[in-house]
Amino acid sequence: MTAMLKPPIRYSAALEQPQPDEGETVAQMEESFDTILETTSQDYGRAVRAVHAKSHGILKGMLSVHDNLPPELAQGLFAAPGAYPVVMRFSTNPGDILDDAIGLPRGLAWKVLDVDGDRLPGAEGRTQDFVMVNAPVFAAATPEKFAGNLKLLARTTDKAEWAKKALSYVLRGAEAALEAVGTESTLLNTMGGAKNVHPLGETYFSATPFRHGAFVAKYQVVPVSPDLTALTDTVVDTSGRPNAIREDIQRSAVTARGEWEVRVQLLRDTDAQPIEDAATEWPEDVSPYITVATIRTDPQDSWSADKVAEVDENLRFSVWTGLAAHQPLGGVNRVRKPVYDYSAAYRRRFNGCPLHEPA
Repeated sequence: MTAMLKPPIRYSAALEQPQPDEGETVAQMEESFDTILETTSQDYGRAVRAVHAKSHGILKGMLSVHDNLPPELAQGLFAAPGAYPVVMRFSTNPGDILDDAIGLPRGLAWKVLDVDGDRLPGAEGRTQDFVMVNAPVFAAATPEKFAGNLKLLARTTDKAEWAKKALSYVLRGAEAALEAVGTESTLLNTMGGAKNVHPLGETYFSATPFRHGAFVAKYQVVPVSPDLTALTDTVVDTSGRPNAIREDIQRSAVTARGEWEVRVQLLRDTDAQPIEDAATEWPEDVSPYITVATIRTDPQDSWSADKVAEVDENLRFSVWTGLAAHQPLGGVNRVRKPVYDYSAAYRRRFNGCPLHEPA
């Protein structure tokens, strides 16, 4: 018999516990970003994102918020039924643009347009961003560990690509061994041991918590249409194909009808669902994910020149772009604001082109 769920916990500022040294951590992260950004901009002749630099595909679609949601789910963007244009960007996480033979975690950033409501501090426009990865937890538990991971990325930026490929193969073997005994290493995945799976078949997670209006939640995007679920766990053949993932997404997207469910996992138990530990998974038996909306895309060219120019070059995605009702929570999210602003400002300066929110 299924145990009764605890009621969702209402948002309070007291749920967060900022640490006094977070400013120092931000300074360390900005130093790492300087290394990544300066190295890659000299290599490519243009500034790219300090994280998730390589895009594999861009899709445009519509988000439909479901009706008759219970009050604890009908919050913020999801407070009332409606339809919104959406832009989706699939990527991998380093700040340099690598051969796809290097196995790395997948990212999905999606931007909802024409969203009205009170905005987060400094959030321009009428958009709501969600920045996700294909793992239920963040690669670092705390801002300090996040800074350490970023330092590792900075040290490996621009190193010989053959060495990164070799490291990826070794790490992928280590990851397979860990999975065989029922565990998995976030660090190994981050360093290049992830399976080279097709991004359109993956489930994505916010990994970190957010306000969900009067409550608190994590978010999930799950492929449900047959055209997408057929791609789940499909490993991309990268042999001799440095942009294999982009090519495979493009081949799939031109005929695929995409449908993803957007799901919400409410905070119900602060012990089992910590706010300040981004590397701890919130158990689904404590709080299951519940569907609140659907994203749908029609067949399209996922790498058309207009999309690359509009989305990959001229937009930014940030968890701090959006409604006050979806305020990012926890230490990792707090430090993301200044360091991601720092990265975006560098791109603006170097490329001489302002980044903007779409009208």
